[in-house]
Amino acid sequence: MVALLPAGCGSAPEATTHPKATVPEGQVDPSSAGNISGRILFAGDKPSMPSIDMSSNPSCERQHRTPVKAETVVVNANGTLRNAFVRIKDGLAPAHWTPPEESVQLTQSGCIYEPHVVGIMVGQTLEILNDDPVNHNVHAESQINPAWNISEAPRDEHKFRKFPREEILFPMTCSVHPWMRSYIGVSSHPFFAVTGEDGSFTLRGVPPGTYTIEVVHEKLGRKEGKVTLPVSGVASIDFTYGSQ
Repeated sequence: MVALLPAGCGSAPEATTHPKATVPEGQVDPSSAGNISGRILFAGDKPSMPSIDMSSNPSCERQHRTPVKAETVVVNANGTLRNAFVRIKDGLAPAHWTPPEESVQLTQSGCIYEPHVVGIMVGQTLEILNDDPVNHNVHAESQINPAWNISEAPRDEHKFRKFPREEILFPMTCSVHPWMRSYIGVSSHPFFAVTGEDGSFTLRGVPPGTYTIEVVHEKLGRKEGKVTLPVSGVASIDFTYGSQ
């Protein structure tokens, strides 16, 4: 636009500059922090997961003595749900949270991604390992973060990647073995968890306040609920999927 101004108009007025809003570094006072915990329950009949057909790659198939089951919906023996991503969705004051220096590992073992659901912070390093005697092609099918696709030779050197934006959840697949699939949850803060064999979660060191807690499952979708955490206290919230 400046180039189109006619000559002889004099000097243009100086543009008014406004300082960019700064977001403070996220900090928690340990003396007032508390924990939010709960369980992800599953009601109704436990779904039966199909066996994965690895016959197209005998090198993969030979690594398993028994058929491997898909992990799309895994219900634990106590009626809880595994592989659910739980986080604080809303209620935290605006802040920039520094990611941990240690990496989060995603391993290709037996032509399966382990773990099935990975939680990681924005800017934290994802370390990708190939323990298999076969080639893999790691494909991050992200929508908010830039998608990428990298090859990894048998027992190759570890690969390292970072995600610059929050995104929950997106699949990590393998272009060589179509059954390989895991999910990545990239959080802007450290208050998240992935449920395991007992279906429970605990968000530790949370400042007091009222929060929206969200649970995200690859197949069963999203749920959320409100919880209030008192100063130096504990709070609990459960979620239920399945037939209700």
